Amino acid sequence: MRARRGQRLLKQVPLSLRARLTIFFSLSSAVILLGLGVLTACSVDQIFADEDYAVLGNKIRLIQEIVAESSPRSIPARLGETLGPGIVVNVRAVDGSSVHASKGFDFGSAFDAMAKLGPDRDTFVFKQDGKVYRGMRAIAPATGAQSAPLGIVVGLDTHLHAHFMRAFRMSLACCITLAALVSGLFGWWAARRGLAPLHSMVSRARALTAHKLDQRMPVQALPVEVGNLAATVNAMLERVQYNFGRLSDFSSGLAHELRTPMTNLMLQTQVALSQPRDADEYRDVLESNAEELQRLTQMLSDMLYLAKVEHGITLPNVEAINAADEVLALFDFYDALAEDKGIHLRLDGQATVTGDRLMLRRVLSNLLSNALRYTPSGKEIRVQAREQGGSTSIMVQNDGELSPELLPLVFDRFFRADKSRTHGDSDSVGLGLSISQAIMVAHGGQISAESSDGTTRFILTFPHQRIAARHA
Repeated sequence: MRARRGQRLLKQVPLSLRARLTIFFSLSSAVILLGLGVLTACSVDQIFADEDYAVLGNKIRLIQEIVAESSPRSIPARLGETLGPGIVVNVRAVDGSSVHASKGFDFGSAFDAMAKLGPDRDTFVFKQDGKVYRGMRAIAPATGAQSAPLGIVVGLDTHLHAHFMRAFRMSLACCITLAALVSGLFGWWAARRGLAPLHSMVSRARALTAHKLDQRMPVQALPVEVGNLAATVNAMLERVQYNFGRLSDFSSGLAHELRTPMTNLMLQTQVALSQPRDADEYRDVLESNAEELQRLTQMLSDMLYLAKVEHGITLPNVEAINAADEVLALFDFYDALAEDKGIHLRLDGQATVTGDRLMLRRVLSNLLSNALRYTPSGKEIRVQAREQGGSTSIMVQNDGELSPELLPLVFDRFFRADKSRTHGDSDSVGLGLSISQAIMVAHGGQISAESSDGTTRFILTFPHQRIAARHA
């Protein structure tokens, strides 16, 4: 339960990236050092075992020589003279009778260990009186002095080796612990140095405000991994700055556009209420107010429609549309206005567009209304529809030229070529081209504007395959 609570607590407490890297580096170093320590200790212990068994092998051969050259009665005396300290020996006959055994040593545990050995193994380990012995068994064959083979058991006390190994393991554990701590400190330093670019990015990000969106991350001075993040952040800041600028311009334009009709409404109402008037005068004031209110209603409707289109709505009804039929229908609608202004409307070509009929008609209506507004009397508005390659284009061209500095701005909200922003006889609020652009984006197409040689052209481009795939 406590372990689970500890794990839950660790999950709830967020660790910094520096702390995580330090912990992971320290744990990795500790595991590697511990593995090396265990491998070293096992190797040293194996070296001691090999040396001990080599000593036991030499003792076995020496005992075999003594047994072969001596009579049973002289064997104990000769073995006592030749075997060094820490060596215990037991020599016995086949019938189990003892020929020689080290004094004061019980070989019972050695015989028990030997009983568990396989036929192909002669080395073993046993304990006696709290000490650990390495043992080896062998057979002394029958010779002239011995009428029958003898069994030989030799043991070597490993007390000195064990004492050394305990001290060695203790020293090794201390070294591993110290090395792990040093590795942890080095990991913390390396993580701190490695994450310094991130701290630089954090400092720059903290300096960003609504009035200082031009700050960018130093991509060239950063490592590749962090550089990719910085480049992504810079791209995000570019979008934020662009959208923030658009929002600021939109807010400014909206305030300007709303201020004029609201001021007109307020002034006309205050003048009408300043003194008693007859019914006709009140009617005139109400009619004027109704016009301003109609203008406000249209503006709000256009803004809501633009917001819906720009936020990725799906096309309500997708169908194949004959562009020429839609243009001719709009010609009938605008024919009276065109005749009043002495403007001729002309259609050239045929084309089919896949999309929403009402949206397409709104785009064409915006372009024709805009062309009628700025085309001089006695001139012509020409609409050309054609299919080429994998796209369909519809061009609306009228006489009258825009200055080059205004072309990049024509699709901005509340843009009007007349910088005075006076309404005159126009009910335009500068949202028509913005709505047209948003509708074209929703169709997967694009709208562009050109102006040269005394004419202005708006070109609608619908790619066939893209729209078909989008609404399949």
